[in-house]
Amino acid sequence: MNAEGYAMEIEARDGAARAGRLITPHGAINTPTFMPVATYGAVRGIPAHELAGIGAQILLANTYHLHERPGDELIGDLGGLHGFTGWRGPWLTDSGGYQVTSLAHRMTLDEEGVTFASPLDGKRRQLTPENVIGIQERLGSDIAMILDQCLPPDPDAGLALEQAMERTLRWAERAASARKRPDQAVFAIVQGGVNEGLRTRSARASAALGFDGYAHGGLGLGESREARQDAVSAAHEGLPSPAPRYLMGLGRPVDLLDGVACGVDLFDCVVPTRNGRHGLLFTHQGVLHIKNARYKTDDSPVDPACDCITCRSHSRAYLNHLIRCGEALGSQLAALHNLRFYLGLLERARRAIVEGGFAALRTEVEAASSERAA
Repeated sequence: MNAEGYAMEIEARDGAARAGRLITPHGAINTPTFMPVATYGAVRGIPAHELAGIGAQILLANTYHLHERPGDELIGDLGGLHGFTGWRGPWLTDSGGYQVTSLAHRMTLDEEGVTFASPLDGKRRQLTPENVIGIQERLGSDIAMILDQCLPPDPDAGLALEQAMERTLRWAERAASARKRPDQAVFAIVQGGVNEGLRTRSARASAALGFDGYAHGGLGLGESREARQDAVSAAHEGLPSPAPRYLMGLGRPVDLLDGVACGVDLFDCVVPTRNGRHGLLFTHQGVLHIKNARYKTDDSPVDPACDCITCRSHSRAYLNHLIRCGEALGSQLAALHNLRFYLGLLERARRAIVEGGFAALRTEVEAASSERAA
């Protein structure tokens, strides 16, 4: 790896799945692992010490939103993300590239970069490959992402996907030249939809630029599981090992294990926290709809197999009451449980890889995921 203070060690393999250890200046990360999404420097309603208590090792923040408010210069002056937020472990910051899709109605895109009309004040803000690196260097994250052009993997958008992939590569070269912090790792982003040829080309060209790690972008946007796995596996053939691999924005528990099976190390998604706030809880027996009337008098824990504070201390009836009446504590406890489920799932995956039993774990989780409690 190019950045100082970083190393990726692969400790065990089970097929393409791998258990590793990613060393950063703010701590080592056992992989595979899940990164809770702290868009504005916080996971909604959950303080840093509780995140550490459920096994979080690294958090993800959003470059675009922090640049808007409170501003990367202010955060830099106050000790970077580590000093500003109180989370002393590793941080990863995404680049704002996903906002090309999510805020498409408010942005224009050209070779220079992306210009947004801010939803906050209407002011125009531009992200370029160079200033995105500069913003993240001021934020002080351990891992920074390059700016990319993210398109949904539409099979009918072959030319557009190829052009977005090629533009992302040109931006990657500019981002690599803009780096100034030797203590910050920078990850490239592989694009190309579910076109295996484009994915392979993107991966090989990104690897040739010598980044510290590599992410899969533009997935989890409607493609089939099979197409996604084939695209990720094709890209991995062009990526160096043991450089870390990150699958962005996925998803359901089975999606995470699909990624692990392909050799992915890092994951993030808003699904566990967002679903928790709406009363959808992931359990070892399937998805539980806690707002359903059947749980109004149920004094059992949300998930008897879970070790989180929600399951150790509160009943389904209590969660049903809190969520139904809009009590903020209900959303917090539900999100905390879901995050623990995701983190615990990848802890189980790591152990299974070491013990040579990953395929059996994947089959077990897939069977449970097909069930939906009433």
